[in-house]
Amino acid sequence: MIKSLRIRNFATIEDLELILEEGFSILTGETGAGKSIVIDGIRLVLGEKGSPEMIRTGEKETSIEAIFCIPPVKESRKTENELFMQRKISEQGTGKGYINGILVPIKKLKEKSGALVDIYGQNDHVFLRRTENQLTYLDFYANALSIRSDVSSRAQKLKKLLREEKELEAKEREREQRLDFLDFQIKEIEEAQLKKGEEEELLYERNILKNAERISSLVEEALNISYNQESSISPLLAKLRSVVSELSAFDKAFKDIAEAINQFDITIGDFSDFLIRFKERQSLSPEKQEEIEERLSQIEKLKRKYGSNSEKILSYLEKAKKEYQELSTSQEKLEDLDVEINNKFNEYKEQAKKLSLLRIENARKLEKQIVREISLIGMKKAKFKINIKSFPPSLETMAKVKESGTEEVEFLISPNPGEELRPLRKIASGGELSRVMLALKSIGKETEKLKTLIFDEIDSGIGGKTAEFVAQKLRALSRQHQVLCITHLPQIASFAPHHYRIEKKIAKQRTFTSVKKLSFEERVVEIARLLAGSHITDTALRNAREMIIHNLNVNHKT
Repeated sequence: MIKSLRIRNFATIEDLELILEEGFSILTGETGAGKSIVIDGIRLVLGEKGSPEMIRTGEKETSIEAIFCIPPVKESRKTENELFMQRKISEQGTGKGYINGILVPIKKLKEKSGALVDIYGQNDHVFLRRTENQLTYLDFYANALSIRSDVSSRAQKLKKLLREEKELEAKEREREQRLDFLDFQIKEIEEAQLKKGEEEELLYERNILKNAERISSLVEEALNISYNQESSISPLLAKLRSVVSELSAFDKAFKDIAEAINQFDITIGDFSDFLIRFKERQSLSPEKQEEIEERLSQIEKLKRKYGSNSEKILSYLEKAKKEYQELSTSQEKLEDLDVEINNKFNEYKEQAKKLSLLRIENARKLEKQIVREISLIGMKKAKFKINIKSFPPSLETMAKVKESGTEEVEFLISPNPGEELRPLRKIASGGELSRVMLALKSIGKETEKLKTLIFDEIDSGIGGKTAEFVAQKLRALSRQHQVLCITHLPQIASFAPHHYRIEKKIAKQRTFTSVKKLSFEERVVEIARLLAGSHITDTALRNAREMIIHNLNVNHKT
C-alpha cells in the first residue's frame, strides 16, 4: 500500500505531501481542482511516460516520491518493509528513477510497481468495448498468457516461412529466363580469366611500351656508363682494384678498401646484367603492345557491365554463381519448405487447440463469477455470456494464421429481464459499463496480496442505489487492499472511513492545488456539497450527516 506521497512542482501542485491510510479512502473536489493530477503523479512515480510539459511553470524540475508499505509473507514472522520510489523529470526532458535512493532505469520502476498498484480509470470503458481486449482478459483469467505467447511465436515463424515460399514461387516463374542470363554472364567473366590486379600490371606495361624509344636510349646510356666503354665504371674499377691491391702490401688498411671495391664491382656487374636483360625484353615490345591493348579493351568491356575494377567484377561473378546455384535448387527448396511449413502448421494447430480448450473451460467459470459480481453491485437480474467463435486455421492465406489463436471472443450482456444478450461494446449505458468493469477488476483480487487499487471516476454514469452497490463493492475490496477512489457521488464518498478533499486556490496570480484530510464535520460539509452543489442548505447538511453515520455504521457492522 502507499504510505505517503509527495509531489513537487507538478502542474498546479507546488509542494504536496499526502499521508494515506489503510482500507478505503475517497478523494473529492470541484471539477478542475486537480484530482486527476494527483493520480497522474502516482502514475509517473510508477514508471509511466512523462514529459517536460508536466513541470510547473517557472520551475526546472518536477519530483514525485512515494513510500510503499510491503506486508510480510504469511509464513514469515518478519515485520513489514518499506519501499521508497522517486521519479524526476527535468525541463530538458531527461528523467531519473530511484528505488530506495539508488538510481535505476525508469522501466525498473514500472516492473517493481506492477505488484504494488493497479489504476483503473474511465479509459477502461474503451478497453471493454474492444473484443481483442476481452480475449486478452479471458486469457489472463485462464492463466493462458504463456501458451498464448507460444501460439503467437509459432504463428510468426509460420508466417515467415509462408512469405519465403511466396517469394520462391515468384522467382520460380522467372527462373529459366534468369538462369540463362546468369549462365551467359558467368561464362563471359570466366572465359576472360580475369585476375586481381591484372589491369594495373597491363597499364604499367603499356606505359613502358609507349615510352620505349626514350627508355631504350636511357638504358644504352646507362650501359655505356657502367660497362661498355673503357672509361666505364666497371673497367675503371678493375684498374682501381689492381692499384689498391699493390698498396695493401704496404698498409693492411687497404685490404678493407679492396674488399669494398670488390662488392661495388659485383653490384655494378649485377646492374649491367639487369640492363642487358631489360633491353632484350623491350626488343619484343612491338609484338606485345597489340596484345595488351586488346586485353585492356576486354577488361574495359567487363567493367562497363559488372563493376568499376577487377575486384568488383570477380565479386559480381561470385554473387552470380551463388544466385545460379540457388535458382538451380529452388525446386528442391520449395519441396523442403513445403514439408517444414506443414510441420510448423501442425505444431501451431496443436498449441492453438490447447489454448482453445483452456478458453472454453474458463469462459464458463468466468461467466458465473461475473454474474455473481454484477449482482452484488445492483444488476441482480442481469445475464452475462462469453461468446466464443472458433474458426479453423488454414494455409491458404496468412490472415487465417492468427497470433491470438483460433478464437474470437465477445462479451455479451442482458442488463434487464426480457432483453436478449447483446455485445457489451454496443451497450450505451456508461453506468452498466462501469459496473461490469468493476466486476472484472474485482475478480481474483481476494486471492492477491495487499495492493493499492486506485479507481479514477469509474463511477461515471451511475447514481442512486447503484452507486451504493458500487460503494459496497469498493468497501469489500478494501478489506484485502488499500482502495483509493476519486468520485463525485455522495453515496460512494460516505462509505469510506477516510476522506480527502482536493482544492484549487489562486494566490498572487498563481494556481495552487492542495489536499486535506477531512474531519467528521468537514466531511459533512463536503458530502452536503456533493448532494446540493454550491448552495448548501441545512437539509443538505442534515442528510449528509445521516448518510455518513449510517454508512460508516454499516461499515463497522460488516
